[in-house]
Formats: sequence, C-alpha cells, structure tokens
Amino acid sequence: MVKKKVNKTKKELGIKAEKDEYSEWYTQAIIKADLVDYSPVSGCHILKPYGYAIWEIIKEETDKRFKKLGIENVYFPLFIPESLLKKEAAHLKGFSPEVAWVTEAGKRKLQERLAIRPTSETIMYSSYAKWIRSWRDLPLKYNQWNNIVRWEFKHPIPFLRTREFLWNEGHTVYATKEEALREEKQILGIYNEILINYMAIAGFVSRKTESEKFAGAEFTKAIECLLPNGRVVQGPDFHYDGQIFAKAFNIQFLNKQGKKEYVWQNTWAITTRMIGIMLAIHGDDKGLIIPPRVAPIQIVIIPIFRTKDKVKVLKKAQELDKKLKFKTFLDDREEYSPGYKFNDWEMKGIPLRIEIGPRDIAKNQVIVVRRDTGKKEVVKLKNLDKELIKILDDIHKNLLKRSEEMLKKGTITAKNMLALIKAIKNKKLVISEWCGGKECEDWIKAKTAGAKIIGINEQAIAKGKCIYCGKKAKYVVWIAKTY
Repeated sequence: MVKKKVNKTKKELGIKAEKDEYSEWYTQAIIKADLVDYSPVSGCHILKPYGYAIWEIIKEETDKRFKKLGIENVYFPLFIPESLLKKEAAHLKGFSPEVAWVTEAGKRKLQERLAIRPTSETIMYSSYAKWIRSWRDLPLKYNQWNNIVRWEFKHPIPFLRTREFLWNEGHTVYATKEEALREEKQILGIYNEILINYMAIAGFVSRKTESEKFAGAEFTKAIECLLPNGRVVQGPDFHYDGQIFAKAFNIQFLNKQGKKEYVWQNTWAITTRMIGIMLAIHGDDKGLIIPPRVAPIQIVIIPIFRTKDKVKVLKKAQELDKKLKFKTFLDDREEYSPGYKFNDWEMKGIPLRIEIGPRDIAKNQVIVVRRDTGKKEVVKLKNLDKELIKILDDIHKNLLKRSEEMLKKGTITAKNMLALIKAIKNKKLVISEWCGGKECEDWIKAKTAGAKIIGINEQAIAKGKCIYCGKKAKYVVWIAKTY
C-alpha cells in the first residue's frame, strides 16, 4: 500500500498534444502527470514526489550492484577552487563554458573563485593524492550520489537537458592498466541491466570520437538511446582516464618492488536524464507509461459503487489495498467519477488498474486493466496475486520489445551524403562509415544541419569508404541529431 496525497483541486485533465507533436506532448505529459514543475531559475526544475520516487528506485537498484563490486559511497564538497579546476588543461577547457562561479560571500569578495561542481574529478583527486601511498591502498573504489550544475545551453528540457541534475559519479583507482580496463564491462553491464531489466529500454553502446569524449579521458563509452522523434540521447557512460589525472594531480604509489608508479583511473555515471528518456520512449497519446519495476505505484485500485453499495465496496477495496504485495494505491476520492480517475491514472502511466464493484464482489473477482495495451481481464480473487505478477512481468516484456522494435525501425544505413541527409530529415539514426578525420566529422555536422557522429561501433568492421571524403573508412559509426 502506497500512501500518497492526491490533489483534490480539479485541473484540466488530459494531454492536448499527440505524441507525434513530440516537444509539446513531452512537456505536457510530465507536467500534467505531476513529475516535475518549473522553478524561478531557468533550466533548474523541481522534482516532485512522483518524479523523485522513480529516481530513488533507479538509484537504489544501481547502488546495490555497485556495492557488490566493493564500491563505497562518499561525499565531496559542492564547491571547487579554481586552482584545482585548472590543474588538468583539457578537463578545464571542456567544461569552462558550463561552469557557474561563486565570487562573493555576503559583502566580501572571495580571494579565489569557487566553481559550483560541474563534475568532481579535480576536488576528489587532490584528496586521492594524499590518501594513496602504496599498492596496499589500491584499488580505491569510491562513488558519490549528488547534484551537478552545468550552465551553458539555450533550451532547457525537463530531465533531458537541465542546468542542474542528479547523478552518480564513480571514481575508481587501480594499480594496473589491465585492472582499470576490466572495470568497463562491469560498470556498463550494471547500467545496461538497469536500462533493460528495470526501465525496459533498449540501447546501444558506442565509443565516442575524440571530439565527443569526456574532457580529460583517454576514451569514453556510452549507452545511447533513440527517442521517437529520431534524436539520440546519451545515457550512462564510462570514461577510461588512464593516467591523465594521475599525472596532473601527482597520484602515485609505491608498487610491490618499492618503485613509484602513477595510478590508473576510471569515472562513470548515470543521471536523472534516464527518466526523461524512459518517459519519452514508452508514452503514448494518453500520457505516460511507467515500466512496473520503476513505478512508484504499480497498481491503482478504483472502487465503483452507488450509494447503497458504498460501504461494502470500499471495505473490499481497502482489504485488497492492504493484502496485495505490490505498490498499490487506493483511489477512494468521492468527488471524482470513475471515468475521471481512469483518465487521470492513465495519464500518470500507472501500469495496472484494478476495478471493483458490487457485481465483482458477488462473483469473487476484479477487473484488471493494463496501461500498455488497454486490455481488460477478469481475474478471480483467489488467483489475483499470481495473475498480477504475470501481468506486470508481461507489461515489462512488452515495453522492452516495443523499445527494441523502435530502435530497429528507426535505424537505417547510408552510403553517401545524399542518403545521409535524407535519413536525418526523416528523423532516423544512421549507420555509416567514416575515415576518422576531424575535418570530415565537422563537415558531416554542417551538411546535415546539426547531426553528428554519435560514436563508433566497435563490434563492426569498416569495409567501405568514408561517407564524406570517399577515402578508405576506418570506422563504422552512428550519426544522428541529439539532445
């Protein structure tokens, strides 16, 4: 049973835009479903209880898996001295347009500007340099769940592109390159499990190009997700930092032979952006569809009665609410009709609805309605728990299948620029081949009105020519417009 306050003030119900009108549909859906609200600061959105509860589930399930790998949670300050941020040049250059600075406290100017955390490498690694002395101190595997501020963009979109967001940032340190590289499969494996088994999202792993990788990393790999409007959004990522930060911050250790060596490092993250991706992929014209395993409310129970049956029906509905071993909510509001409630909870994306009235009680049954298909099913009370488990599991499988099909149908191959430009106009994710040259990468973006090389497919071998210059290709790549 889920305790939840329900706003009793009537509001305009329903989404006025169809999902094909993507931007307007998305904004209406998340606001009317009561997940977020706008704040007085542009690009900084309020996560309301329903939206934050989804993040809590993602966080909890991800954190459980981190802990199994021996990763410990820590917390470092929000403010980073400018001198630390400057220590790694490529890192500073990559983030400088996005950094928000604190320059005054009260009426006093600070002696040194403080960056509001765009990411924590610099402040964490100054401590790592003090803490790590010998091979016995390694591996060091820390993670923090916190907020991040990145200021530079023009069009904020709740969850998908915001100036402040929540995430995890893992910062691990190893004695050898091999150990550090082995972690990639472990971390991306955890993130992929969360996407597939909890959020019902199908994605693909790409290796970022040099111009798109994390500032200061040797390489970046990310799970990419295709939205219904043809844009790709970067999901969870893994950055192999090698010894770049180790040398910038002098993080050395004595090995078993008593010789000094620089450490090898990784960083990795999943963010609240994934909630927006999930909502965008699964929703429909009626509103949101929340996958059951991340749904704060899995089942809403709606009693249907006339005045003479009220006591009997409410009593049975309350029994169900207490008995069922799921995250349930009993909607016993009397000021709203059953039809209003159906529409309201459909818009909010609750996976299952149970309807119960006097006739159902007489027959020892309930009506179960799926949000993903709208299918109604009569279920006997004696079989209810078992049937609900099966139905919720089937909803997850169906949503994942839809996501896989959308990714497959939304992806095409292009072998020349005309085909690429046409595919991008048709809102497709494009597979093509590239020579690896920065100039060609820039021209592809210019000629397609902003589409870019999302990343390299390391599982595929290039056999043809670069889509732009015609020279022998080095890589098979994905190209699309992004958020």
